[in-house]
Amino acid sequence: MRVGLFLNEPQGQDPIAELRESMARAADDGFASAWMSNIFGLDAITALAVAGSQVPGIELGTAVVPTYPRHPAALAQQALTANAALGGRLALGIGLSHRIVIEEMFGYSYERPARHMKEYLDILLPLTRGEKAQVNGETLRANIRLGAPGTGLPVLIAALAPRMLELAGSMTDGTVLWMTGPRTVEEHVVPAITRAAERAGRPAPRVVCALPVCVTDDPATAKARAAEVFSVYGRLPSYRAMLDREGAAGPGDVAIVGDEAEVRAQIEALGRIGVTDFVAAEFSARERTRELLKSLR
Repeated sequence: MRVGLFLNEPQGQDPIAELRESMARAADDGFASAWMSNIFGLDAITALAVAGSQVPGIELGTAVVPTYPRHPAALAQQALTANAALGGRLALGIGLSHRIVIEEMFGYSYERPARHMKEYLDILLPLTRGEKAQVNGETLRANIRLGAPGTGLPVLIAALAPRMLELAGSMTDGTVLWMTGPRTVEEHVVPAITRAAERAGRPAPRVVCALPVCVTDDPATAKARAAEVFSVYGRLPSYRAMLDREGAAGPGDVAIVGDEAEVRAQIEALGRIGVTDFVAAEFSARERTRELLKSLR
């Protein structure tokens, strides 16, 4: 199991320099990957391309770019350009986002999300392989070929529901998870995505599992802090469904906390249940947490 880091949204006056420094430290510390969310701050693909072009030797991923606001051809063009700037080190994670974001903020319809994702991939994936995309779907259309260079760009989707896991396994390189606990990963995610990949004759998919992590001697306080910092994810329907499946009251209950031995054991257990990439979101006691994570590389 590879170990990576979630990059915090830069807060300073020079966000690209701050991001570059975070990437450089992650690379120097020997982590396999660094991932950036795409919410309302920096555009993740652009930021990774600019900052990451100066930091060699580490995979850089988006976790995740919302699909609805960008036509798949436009996203493919941007991602291929960024991947070229990074020397083929970009992992493109995409997702549906949430109804409250897509409908109430962007003003798009969020109807038939699984159909939308299927048709999105029908256009995006051929374009990332240098092929023509010709799709006349119910939610998306395209008749286009790109001239941007293709270098085997891996595409993963945020997949939690059964239909999305089917798409992830049968069409893409895997899934990027967030706020999904170990029991749900073992009993729901890994079996579903693996079956889908096997039926489609595809290689075993990547299962990128991201969770909050804190090494501490006071786990109760750390869990309370995680519950506060990540409280919004306990209210969004897709994450709430996974927390309910896990039997977790909220984000604090799926955070990985404890002393060095306890955190190590919890992370290593994820590898045994099928997680291929663990991505740590450090949220407290960062230096102590980083030292433990470095020992897991």
